[in-house]
Amino acid sequence: MTGADSTDPADPTNPPEPSDAAAPPELRERLEAVLMVVDEPVSTAQLAEATGEDAGRVADVLPTLVSDYDGLSGSPRRGFELRELAGGWRIYSRPAHAEVVERFILEGQTARLTQAALETLAVVAYLQPVTRSRVAGIRGVNSDSVMRTLLSRGLVSEAGTDPQTGAVLYETTDYLLETLGVGSLDELPKLSEHLPGLSDLAGMDETELNH
Repeated sequence: MTGADSTDPADPTNPPEPSDAAAPPELRERLEAVLMVVDEPVSTAQLAEATGEDAGRVADVLPTLVSDYDGLSGSPRRGFELRELAGGWRIYSRPAHAEVVERFILEGQTARLTQAALETLAVVAYLQPVTRSRVAGIRGVNSDSVMRTLLSRGLVSEAGTDPQTGAVLYETTDYLLETLGVGSLDELPKLSEHLPGLSDLAGMDETELNH
């Protein structure tokens, strides 16, 4: 049978649309939970390891998430999308809403820092350069959104990547020093008297901090 709307599953030039049958709810939820907290694209293999699933099964599910977020599977289109970039997957806000996101971030610069932001800033200041995962390990909660706030306000900046993990490193900026009214980080209060374990903490690697 021929026709513009016909689909031959065996025809490699006309592949079938991703099916929700390949996406069991529990796997979809686990993948979404991981994708919502990553700060850089993660590979299918990494997602498979994190969710305890076969890599082939994860590879089958990811396109169904893309289709779902794009509103192609019967559900409303989301304000975010799942993209495959640089050999990995990550959730991004849609470019169509860039103006709204930019306004939210810029307006937030006039607000006072939250307790979470102050805690994150303190960790970066005393242990820099430091990765997001290490900050999260120390605080005990995910710090991605807080770090983005600090970046948008110019209080922290990227400082290259960790040579072992490839994760982005962060450090405080001169603007922070100006805001605090100090000339260098050496003028910050010494915490060792109040936190005797700080020196031990500085020597711990990310694996220890995240367990």
